[in-house]
Amino acid sequence: MQEYTENSSRGSPSQFKPGHEIPIQHQKKPGLQADLEQPKPASSHIPNEDGGYQSYKAAGKLIGKRAIITGGDSGIGRAIAILFAMEGATSLIVYLPEEEKDAQETKTRVQEAGQECHSMATDLRERENCRKVIDTALEKLGGIDILVNNAGTQNMIEDLKDLEDQWVKTFDTNIHPLYYLSKYALPYLKRGSTIINCASVNAYIGRPDLLDYTSTKGAIVAFTRGLSNQQLKNGIRVNCVCPGPVWTPLIPATMTTTAMEQFSSVPMGRPGQPSEIATCFVFLASADSSYISGQCLHPNGGVVVNG
Repeated sequence: MQEYTENSSRGSPSQFKPGHEIPIQHQKKPGLQADLEQPKPASSHIPNEDGGYQSYKAAGKLIGKRAIITGGDSGIGRAIAILFAMEGATSLIVYLPEEEKDAQETKTRVQEAGQECHSMATDLRERENCRKVIDTALEKLGGIDILVNNAGTQNMIEDLKDLEDQWVKTFDTNIHPLYYLSKYALPYLKRGSTIINCASVNAYIGRPDLLDYTSTKGAIVAFTRGLSNQQLKNGIRVNCVCPGPVWTPLIPATMTTTAMEQFSSVPMGRPGQPSEIATCFVFLASADSSYISGQCLHPNGGVVVNG
């Protein structure tokens, strides 16, 4: 599940004309992809409603690899699982119990791509559940080659004084599980293994109405760079993907109507589809990125960022 951003101070949203409008809808949190209305493409440059999977050309980049994908039930996580499967990887997808319907659809899509997919419903805010994820992967997959830390949450609050408990809850969801999952996975990762974290363009532009979320995404960037420097001696690469606006169930589950009306306010004039983000994860998980570690990729619709 992933995220949204308005354009930064480098350009106001009004200077960009959306390529199409997203359907304004609202869902209860955490949101289900099964209930998500898809934008209607305005040109051939916008992926089809299937998310772009039909146009993806696999090349066997991940044959024999075993991946853990958190937030794997829908959105970016689902797209990662499907593209990994198309490239030859088996996977364990992790999600919240209330996302079971979406998770089963992801599992079906992965199996249709010819690969094994295991599923695990759990709350990663509990440290022991993070350990159980690793144990389950070892049992079901026989090992771990790729850890994708994708799960995350957000809530819009305009003022710092109103954050209160949400600040702690957001950090408990968005950053603390990355530490525990990485800690418990590392003893089983070998040379050539990869950890890929999902941050956000918001860490670079400082979105004011998602202050806690933005702060956790900045922490993920720093965690990625530090862990990379720590683990390169072991032959383990750690990288990060920082998406811009992407149409996933998290958007109607957490964003206001006004925010959704501004959702296409990036230079490309449209939100991304999850599969357009998932290709970055394929690249970072494969040998194609063998000389890249501690870095952040920015599939964000053309927003210019520093770092």
